[in-house]
Amino acid sequence: MDPKNLSTNEAEFLGTFQKLPSMAQLQAEQPKEAPKEKPKPEFEWATRCRILRKLADGGMGSVYLAEQIGEAGFAKTVVLKLIKADRLQDQKATRMFVDEAKLTADLVHTNIAQVYNLGIFQNRYFIVMEYMHARTLTEYFKKFVSMRQLPPTDMSAFIVSRVCRGLDYAHTKRDREGTLLGIVHRDVTPSNIMVDFRGAVKLTDFGIAKALTMNMPDETKVIMGKFPYMSPEQVGAQATDPRSDIFSLGLILYELLAGTHVYNAKSRPELLEMMNKYRIKDPRKIVPTLPDQLVEITMKALTRDPAKRFQSAFEFGDALEQYMYSGGYGPTNEKLAKHLMELWPEVDRDKV
Repeated sequence: MDPKNLSTNEAEFLGTFQKLPSMAQLQAEQPKEAPKEKPKPEFEWATRCRILRKLADGGMGSVYLAEQIGEAGFAKTVVLKLIKADRLQDQKATRMFVDEAKLTADLVHTNIAQVYNLGIFQNRYFIVMEYMHARTLTEYFKKFVSMRQLPPTDMSAFIVSRVCRGLDYAHTKRDREGTLLGIVHRDVTPSNIMVDFRGAVKLTDFGIAKALTMNMPDETKVIMGKFPYMSPEQVGAQATDPRSDIFSLGLILYELLAGTHVYNAKSRPELLEMMNKYRIKDPRKIVPTLPDQLVEITMKALTRDPAKRFQSAFEFGDALEQYMYSGGYGPTNEKLAKHLMELWPEVDRDKV
């Protein structure tokens, strides 16, 4: 990692980790017998997450590739999401960062990125997350734009159906006492969907999700989300429920099928005007060869009235699966993995 790319605070923070011994040193120095004295807590905790390199920057925090280190040379590749130094004085931002970790801690599902731990070091919170050798759906779509092609319809349907599974799990999740958590993601966007080179599809970043257990800003006063992927309820400052996420995912499916945004808005007034004045164009007018059944599913997810949409992510995903598999053998994780390796042949999926 180039120190020139880091802020002063980041450099100081990461400097602590860079001084730590390498894995080879740790293995070489491993005693044959258990040490008589425990390591100092600060050192022991710091070595649990040694940063390797920066992966990305977001509005709330920076994301790093890291190693979670244990005894006897144990090392697990993870992702570290570190709250930005300039957000430390923002209590609201800090609370949202912490709430994301707490909310997703028990969301254990194959189509949701796993959160392992929430920690704090030198007054800065960080989240330890599952590492995925993957691309975002944004990168996936841009790959086809660069080739002047559209993604295969079966792969688009498959990817969205797997996000439906993750959403349905989150929407119906209950706490240990059996109380429905009432989770709504509110940020279902291509940048928050990962496609792994082993064929897994995972929804990530619950940073602005809401739940009944969380003290979130009033939706009628604070608009949260990204304009091109907001539901009518979100942009209209109305209370959201799981059907809002279904609309957002429908926008993503439409984009994959037609190669264009439904709403290319950059402001709330612009988006409100688009939603109020214009009907969503049938994607077959853009791509005439699209399967009728798949278009019908897409347009149902995009019904303006929530009562006329799919009423659950399960129902949305089930419709997609009936479309994909009613004729026999359809897309699988293995087919998606092969498809991704054809798009990125230079990637060695066995290397971090």
